[in-house]
Amino acid sequence: MASWNVFKFCTALRALGSVMIVFVLGIVGVTYYCVVVAIYGPALINGGFDTLLSLAVLFLFHSLLGMLLWSYFYAVVTDPGGVPPNWKPLVDEERGDSHPLVGLENGAADLGSTQLGMPGDLENQGTRFCRKCNQFKPPRCHHCSVCGRCILKMDHHCVWVVNCVGALNYKYFLLFLFYTFLETTLAALSLLRVFIAFFTDGEVPGSAGTLVAIFLTFVLNFAFALSVMGFLIMHVTLLAANTTTIEAFEKKRTPKWHYDLGRRKNFEQVFGTNKKYWFIPAYSEDDLKQMPTLHGFEYPTRPDLDSL
Repeated sequence: MASWNVFKFCTALRALGSVMIVFVLGIVGVTYYCVVVAIYGPALINGGFDTLLSLAVLFLFHSLLGMLLWSYFYAVVTDPGGVPPNWKPLVDEERGDSHPLVGLENGAADLGSTQLGMPGDLENQGTRFCRKCNQFKPPRCHHCSVCGRCILKMDHHCVWVVNCVGALNYKYFLLFLFYTFLETTLAALSLLRVFIAFFTDGEVPGSAGTLVAIFLTFVLNFAFALSVMGFLIMHVTLLAANTTTIEAFEKKRTPKWHYDLGRRKNFEQVFGTNKKYWFIPAYSEDDLKQMPTLHGFEYPTRPDLDSL
């Protein structure tokens, strides 16, 4: 019996990613048609409460849709962060420190089957070595079999964005989840009255095809809102503890998590310190210059745990 080839599976995931982008855009298009073109756009000329309601729904819908697509685009096209060729851990040359593996540069090939250092073991954080990339790994870095390289502060590979979620695009991914939840919730609520009227023999304007599209769009958006809400809650919990999806499993073997600096500082390590940029997929120039964590190589730790 032939063994299962994991690399064929990884190739399939890359191909699936392109399909998922089309799927996402397709749902956006159908939702836009139902909410804007079929229902609330024509209702603008009705006057009175219908006009005010339509204006409010259309304004919120387009605002959230713009932020959703902006965040999604940046999550897709932004490199999550890779390890430069021949990268080596930093050492304090003034103190005469030397890294235990840097001195074995000529024998690095012998380390190809070794990955040293646990996530919570700060003394060995710099000694991690990837046998697949044949190079050293910075702290919190993991190898992605789908991308075929090591990703800085890798969280997971996401087929929805056809990209790894890592140090440089994690904020954009979280904003994508946030605005997707708000947009799908708004769409579901906006279509709810038509959905109710459909089953209570109320007056429902539109052709049979339009009604079917509205029905399916309501179900899809309601289902997406619930599923994304659970995923968003999970990532907010991870963000509050300054951990990733991968590290959440590894933490079970490390009782003390050195990277947990408190909720506020943990949040700022992903979203930056400038509040004006917290809810848009961008960073201020000052944050990019003053916060090494946003570049994916250096992460502050808790002094009280470092001394233990």
